[in-house]
Amino acid sequence: MKFIDEAKIFVKAGDGGNGIATFRREKYIPMGGPNGGDGGKGGSVYVVADRNINTLVDYRYTRKFLAQRGENGGSADCYGAGGDDIVLRMPVGTVVTDLATGEVLADLAEHDQKVLIAKGGKGGLGNIHFKSSTNRAPRQCTKGDPGEEFELGLELRVIADVGLLGLPNAGKSTLIRAISAARPKVADYPFTTLHPNLGVVRVGAEKSFVVADVPGLIEGAADGAGLGIRFLKHLQRTRILLHLVDIAPIDPDANPVKDAKAIVGELEKHDPELAAKPRWLVLNKLDLIPEEDREKAVKDFLKAYKKAMKYDGPVFTIAAINGEGTKPLIYAIQEALEQMAIPVETDDTPTDEPPEAGA
Repeated sequence: MKFIDEAKIFVKAGDGGNGIATFRREKYIPMGGPNGGDGGKGGSVYVVADRNINTLVDYRYTRKFLAQRGENGGSADCYGAGGDDIVLRMPVGTVVTDLATGEVLADLAEHDQKVLIAKGGKGGLGNIHFKSSTNRAPRQCTKGDPGEEFELGLELRVIADVGLLGLPNAGKSTLIRAISAARPKVADYPFTTLHPNLGVVRVGAEKSFVVADVPGLIEGAADGAGLGIRFLKHLQRTRILLHLVDIAPIDPDANPVKDAKAIVGELEKHDPELAAKPRWLVLNKLDLIPEEDREKAVKDFLKAYKKAMKYDGPVFTIAAINGEGTKPLIYAIQEALEQMAIPVETDDTPTDEPPEAGA
């Protein structure tokens, strides 16, 4: 199935049915009085998060969704039937935005979460509501209210705990294959990853976390170079970013420190809030360096990188192709995620001090 993470649609809730002005007409019952019923309520439009859907492809080609109108009222105190609601099922992680105002109408972060997007119009009143002691034969009735309508922007942001950053061919897809059951495409040319991939990493019997692999960034991505930064939105829900760096590039003119610095710069240019997330440095492709030279290569890189970036966060060295060094990495991630999940405790211990005056 084609991966679609953006779409624009039009939704309109049903209009309310009109009320009616009628009078009771029966033999031997003179002046029967008003009996016009109310119009039915228009159908509403809802969105629901569904974990069994992973793309917005259903909304790429079908763009207009109209809920049913309420029926008009009838005579003999008959009320019109309400219109049927429309329920639009979308992937977990979808953000629904009103394109006219930019307001976020729904953020579907949990399975089965249901949000009312467009409310159906209220039905009009029949003339039975206008009867009074001074108006025995009212001819008033009201029309139904129009249903709400919106031009909506749909944006899918995958739900993951950890996001992978790096240049094309830094080894992100190889890493996610090594630590999870995900099987993204891996090849020896750039941009083999064309859409986000998710992998569940099992750390123990009841411990796991989700990793998101997005297409690689290059310098100038914020200005549209390469695949641009459109996939970075999939990292906005993550709690930890892993910055993968190819420490043994094939190109002899490549500068890993310069490339790593460029990626961070693109991240900050695109979204400072995303750049402020905890970011760990992972030096990959250690297997391409002779064993006796690895320590010096890592030491030289870190010395230059820390000087250029003022980085003092965690550093891991791995060879994703054979899994070397990945176990300490995933255990450290699991521990960090568990620490992030611990709520901040407040000290509510009562004291023997007398209350302040006026308390």
